[in-house]
Amino acid sequence: MALTFFVEGLSCRVDERCIFFVTGNARKEVEVNAILREANIAPFRVVHVDIDLPELQGPLGDRGALDIARAKCLEASERVGAAVLVEDTSLSFPALGGLPGPYIKWFIDAIGNDGLWRLLETSDDRSAFCQCTLCYSSGPGAEPLLFVGRTDGAIVPPHASSGGGGFGWDAIFVPDGHEVPFAALSLKEKNAISHRARALEKFVAHCKRPLGLSEPPGRAEDA
Repeated sequence: MALTFFVEGLSCRVDERCIFFVTGNARKEVEVNAILREANIAPFRVVHVDIDLPELQGPLGDRGALDIARAKCLEASERVGAAVLVEDTSLSFPALGGLPGPYIKWFIDAIGNDGLWRLLETSDDRSAFCQCTLCYSSGPGAEPLLFVGRTDGAIVPPHASSGGGGFGWDAIFVPDGHEVPFAALSLKEKNAISHRARALEKFVAHCKRPLGLSEPPGRAEDA
């Protein structure tokens, strides 16, 4: 049976199984739907809800990222009043003890990609990893479920030749096994290896289980 949500101002037909992706970043929504279309595995339709959730604080590391995503999901489900999906993205530099981590948006706003590169320019260790923590709630009051995807790589100086694709820090992050940053890859190429795609794969696998969207809450999927 299709899940039906009646949310004022949002488009979801009564015969559709919809989940509302809450983000103030429209380019994330484009990537999410592109990943699901390419894989042809989504048992539902993702509907974008343009709400800029507060940027919460938490400790560096996996636990901080999970706590931040969970708190954002709880707020989103209350504001939307239906099943929601939110994400929290981090970019971590081992040479800096995990910074910027979940605070990458603030770092980008404050110092940009040039500043991020300068943080590691003199370091022998320019490794980095990006992590996407997807958090799903079946509705207000439901305990969120967490799905984590990670991609390892390295930081490089930003160049105009890296391409005009991507957003945020895509111009300085080169994923392992590639010679160019995310920004120089096509959307299809990026979505085959990205942290966001890997988290979505786990989420969709969960939803395809029998009664997946109604399983007992409170479990975090393994990274």
